[in-house]
Amino acid sequence: MAMNRRDVLKGMTLSAGSVLLSPILDKLQAQAGGRAITPKRFVFVVESNGVRPEQIAPVGVQRTPRPQQALNGPAEFVDLALADRRLPMSLEPINEFKNRVTIVQGLSGRVCGGGHSNNFQALGAFGAGRGNGGESMAIEGETIDGALARTIPGIFPHIGLGISKRLENNVIYNISAIAANRALPTMCKPDQAYANLFGSVAGGNAQREFAARNNLLDFMREDVGRARTRLAGEEREQLDSYLESFETLRNRQSRLNEIQHTLRERGPVVNNKYTSAVETDRLDAQFDIGAAAIICGLTNVLTISSAAGIRDFDITFRGLGLNIDKHTIGHGGSFQGHTWADLYNMIRRYHFTLIAELARKLDRVREGNGTMLDNTLIVYLSDGAEGHHSRCWEWPMVLLGNVGGRLRTGRYVDYPGYGRQGHRTTANMYVTLLQLAGSNRDTFGMRDQGLRDLDQTGPLTELLA
Repeated sequence: MAMNRRDVLKGMTLSAGSVLLSPILDKLQAQAGGRAITPKRFVFVVESNGVRPEQIAPVGVQRTPRPQQALNGPAEFVDLALADRRLPMSLEPINEFKNRVTIVQGLSGRVCGGGHSNNFQALGAFGAGRGNGGESMAIEGETIDGALARTIPGIFPHIGLGISKRLENNVIYNISAIAANRALPTMCKPDQAYANLFGSVAGGNAQREFAARNNLLDFMREDVGRARTRLAGEEREQLDSYLESFETLRNRQSRLNEIQHTLRERGPVVNNKYTSAVETDRLDAQFDIGAAAIICGLTNVLTISSAAGIRDFDITFRGLGLNIDKHTIGHGGSFQGHTWADLYNMIRRYHFTLIAELARKLDRVREGNGTMLDNTLIVYLSDGAEGHHSRCWEWPMVLLGNVGGRLRTGRYVDYPGYGRQGHRTTANMYVTLLQLAGSNRDTFGMRDQGLRDLDQTGPLTELLA
């Protein structure tokens, strides 16, 4: 009976792995007692160097030209189903989730200023900062991940993971903020991020034990074994699905041999990706750590930064076989017969390979009547808006997830041009996310004075179910 199952779960004692396993067992207990728990989660993947809008449009979709000036773009709102359309090359890795994908085009973020990177403004929808230009590191307000961290806090209200082009960087402050002039950290060394997150929640002797074993499953083994023997078949299967997701943390070797569409002539040297000098290895490791942090309930808000911020935007993705940095690519540079567009697509495709694997992990973990992916939204964008030298007339985004059915997905939407009736901004997108998380806010960031004749409040109702 449900009550008996619930009592068994309630009476279970834990030791070293209590903080890590308690959220999982709490959910199983609630489910056994007939109480559905469907927390909302948000993951932001922020890549440096801009996303050209035409590169994420479905194959065969020709966008109306958008000159970079007001009232000179299209007046119509475009809404197309993705079901019978091919995703562009760089988005192909998420094809299996196409019915949960929304490609959003046409949003502006002019208040952010533009440049090589919009830094905190990208997730903040606020001004570039006291006349210092679009590449200022001033923090004029909260960013959306910081706002969500206050709205749906977890054990860690916000976790920031990422990579920097500088191997010596441990923690940087580049794109996330909880309030004006209060930046949130991005941890750049996977091995230290792993220890900080999973070791720190243990504490005391357990923390020292974790450091010695340096493996999450080994650390949790005693509690896991005790839990499995006490659980009924249904709950045991769900616990196993959680643990399967942690198994990837055992694999500390490079997975680049699995990645197609690179320039590599032979397989890469196998590296410990947690300490690798190869940027693609480190990004792979950070996605693994982020997935485990979400699945075990450490956080509801995760930001993964791929060299975002003015200090790192010119990173070189040598792990993909490239010997040309993103700054040079942004200026039209080619490499081994591949154009700048080819190289942009290749790098972006690697990111979506990691996003797809993150989605699979979440989709394997049952939650309520569905899976964790059903209650998670992954948001991909660039800190550089629509190009290498952005002016923020457009800010392409890709969403994966429907947040419990509250988003209409499997769509490609393109908003009217800047200044046209129906035009919307990144601030409206961030209001949408806050309302999906349960907030009643209808504004975010700063108003765009160039759009003062348009209503800039409220969510993107066109996306809502």
